[in-house]
Amino acid sequence: MSLVVCADVGSTFTKAAVVDVDGGVVVGVGSARTSVGTDVMAGLEAAVGVAGEGLPVAGVPWRVCSSAGGGLRLAVVGYEMLVTAQAGRRVGLSAGADVVHVAAGRLGGAGVAALRAARPDVVLLVGGTDGGDAEVLTHNAVRLARARWRVPTVVAGNVEVRDEVRGVLAGAGVPVSVADNVLPRIGELVPASARGVIREVFLRHVIGGKGLSRGSRFVRLVRAATPDAVLSGVEVLAEVVGGDLLVVDVGGATTDVYSVLTPDERAVGPGRQVAGGWWRARTVEGDLGVRWSAPGVVRAAARERLLGAGEEEVLGVAARGRAADPGWLAVDGVEVGVDRRIAELAVTVAVRRHARGVGSGEWAGRDLRDVRLVVGSGGVLRCVSGGVGVVGSVLGDHAGGWAVPRAARAVVDGDCVLAAAGLLAQEFPGAARALVAGRFVTV
Repeated sequence: MSLVVCADVGSTFTKAAVVDVDGGVVVGVGSARTSVGTDVMAGLEAAVGVAGEGLPVAGVPWRVCSSAGGGLRLAVVGYEMLVTAQAGRRVGLSAGADVVHVAAGRLGGAGVAALRAARPDVVLLVGGTDGGDAEVLTHNAVRLARARWRVPTVVAGNVEVRDEVRGVLAGAGVPVSVADNVLPRIGELVPASARGVIREVFLRHVIGGKGLSRGSRFVRLVRAATPDAVLSGVEVLAEVVGGDLLVVDVGGATTDVYSVLTPDERAVGPGRQVAGGWWRARTVEGDLGVRWSAPGVVRAAARERLLGAGEEEVLGVAARGRAADPGWLAVDGVEVGVDRRIAELAVTVAVRRHARGVGSGEWAGRDLRDVRLVVGSGGVLRCVSGGVGVVGSVLGDHAGGWAVPRAARAVVDGDCVLAAAGLLAQEFPGAARALVAGRFVTV
């Protein structure tokens, strides 16, 4: 038995799983409060202690992902909004980032001020297809250099001026990294290189810079932002399932929706065509969560006409209480039921938005009719009774303005297997596949 510890350090809870990579099975799980206020290593070690109780875990390797301290905040600056800026936004989401700002065109004083106000951890600078426009990309690099920009910047635009842009930024003291163009040709989105570089910058600059731990061990342990690791796990699961897949991750502040579709010509709006195929996607709903963003769930559900008579007032009071005390835990049956209802509404609204889209320029939506498996993730779905029913509610959402999956089943990621599989995928691909197959396919 060869063991590896996989852990996800969240904003509220740290989850750990001990995985036997020889068999691709979870042999121990545990969780503990994330100790953001002191040192996150305390909560991490506590979670691993619970997961590894009775197991020979001394000296085994750890693989950690983290969204503590706000995760990865990314700003995108592109050539124009419909094409390269949106392509950059999609790449940022695939890298596990919270995309806090998207700008397009030549940056001026107001544009730089807006960029600063967004407080990004990393800037993704894109623009121009290879051999296409280069002026906007170089202008924006010069503008950031003159503004004494010090936020780490990833350049992933027109390859013909990449070295020039890197030189301008580096010469002004900007921490700069380069990647392949995210949109080398119109209609061809190539996220892998930029996604990898953003991950490296996150690990090198962001994790240590957030002051989450006094020592250096936490920085050495973290391999990815949590959404990045989860998306990698989703990709492994999609390969095992061999068909379309939907994952909904309900957190305290956001609800993330991931979908992997079989590439074809279905329902491609104009924005998706020019900004490239988008078959492995993630959307982040920052107003939907079961703690910090619980009031947003109630407001959104009311707009979607999902609430029963008198429910908006009752849930509104409960949601405001949860937002005021995000660390509060439901203990009695009534409050657990309220958590379940808020989670159900968050799942429904988030999937509606993911599937319907908001227009060709921003997000043209997803055709989920061929989805075979719907996976629910997040602490609330693991802890409340009927978590499968919560995530499965989307399969009957025929009034949502989108075509629901025709033949899908719902499951809950009870042991944080997706994050663990994502953390293991590169080094132990066989174990990662066995892990998701055992949890989601053979059950």
